[in-house]
Amino acid sequence: MKRALPALCLLLAACGGAPTTKAPAPSQSSTTVSKAPTTTSGTRRSPYAAAQEDLSKRGDYTAGGLYAPNVKDTAPPPIDDVHLIPEPDVVAEPRSRYGNRDYAVLGKKYHVLDDPSGYVESGTASFYGQKFHGRRTSSLEVYDMYAFSAAHKTLPLPSFARVTNLANGKSVIVRVNDRGPFHDGRVIDLSYAAAVKLGVYPSGTARVEVRALTVNDRGPDMRVAAPDPVPPPVAPSAMDRMVAALPIASAEAGERKPTPAYAEPEPSPPGPWRFDMRQDGKAMTADEFDKWMKERQVRVATGKSGTPNKSAPVEPVKAPARVETAASNESPPPPAPKPAPAVKGDRVVLQIASFAARANAERALAMLEGAGIRDARLLDATAAGQKVWRLRVGPVSGEQVAELSATVAGLGFGRPNIVRD
Repeated sequence: MKRALPALCLLLAACGGAPTTKAPAPSQSSTTVSKAPTTTSGTRRSPYAAAQEDLSKRGDYTAGGLYAPNVKDTAPPPIDDVHLIPEPDVVAEPRSRYGNRDYAVLGKKYHVLDDPSGYVESGTASFYGQKFHGRRTSSLEVYDMYAFSAAHKTLPLPSFARVTNLANGKSVIVRVNDRGPFHDGRVIDLSYAAAVKLGVYPSGTARVEVRALTVNDRGPDMRVAAPDPVPPPVAPSAMDRMVAALPIASAEAGERKPTPAYAEPEPSPPGPWRFDMRQDGKAMTADEFDKWMKERQVRVATGKSGTPNKSAPVEPVKAPARVETAASNESPPPPAPKPAPAVKGDRVVLQIASFAARANAERALAMLEGAGIRDARLLDATAAGQKVWRLRVGPVSGEQVAELSATVAGLGFGRPNIVRD
């Protein structure tokens, strides 16, 4: 999917052209369409289930900021019930934390609008389909080709716009949640459903007018819904604060390579005792993490005695002043968290942490994935009336619990709890 974020968290991609209409049937792994109605706005319901993230579509970007440019986009079989898909209500939504800073793609700079009011533009519209379905957008939402959404280069994320096909007069309200298109002459990339409703499908492109909408634009044919009540702020947990301080690159390991934003200062380089989960534009693996630890003669505390490597001298690394002082005073290091006890028999689930902020939960999830921990996932839950995101690993066999717990503790999360689903 196409999106733009600054510095290390800027992840960009662009369509390689209008999708081909001769497409295979959607695979069940990523584009299966459920006809179970899904509520999308008010009491109106879509016949299509909301898209879920397809993890196989993470990464695969190029240095220029394009997602899989050698893979041709395709469109699913035609849908004849597009009129049943509800248009989004125009509401006052808070700006996304991602995709709203000025950025550059393919050597061209873009300035994100502070206020979309009064914005009108005409030009060529295209659309994107199955190649991006289930992939995260620039705002970290999941692209759903069966919803009325769009990608735009400068409108805030999210925002709303009415797109009108100048050839046939058809129009649709779309919710802008992505960045693009980055082809000359194109002003907007439509979701597949929006392209069908406007008649842009199957031709692939059409000349359109894009008119930004706000809650103040109360036309006679436009629904304007009241914004959802804002829940009371949730106090961040200790784990939220710890993960929030980590580089955003850890949260998005495996995503599109960013094009450095000209307005964003470079982050300070990691210190000699801090492992950067993303280096040289790629996510680090568990093997690279182990190599980094061996070079510094450190290891994850497991309760077992270790044998130092004496085969090669280690180049001395200057540690921070507070570390040198502690060494001179010969202060014993604090005890490492004990790994969870081994559990025999049933497969269990390890709960790593619980977060009040989804962004922090996603950062922590990416840290586990970058360290080679598989089967990690996020679960939505409610605690004390507030929404939380629980980070879990498993189910795993009892024999794996001690090793996984030690690895998790070595990443700074502490000892995970054992839960049984």
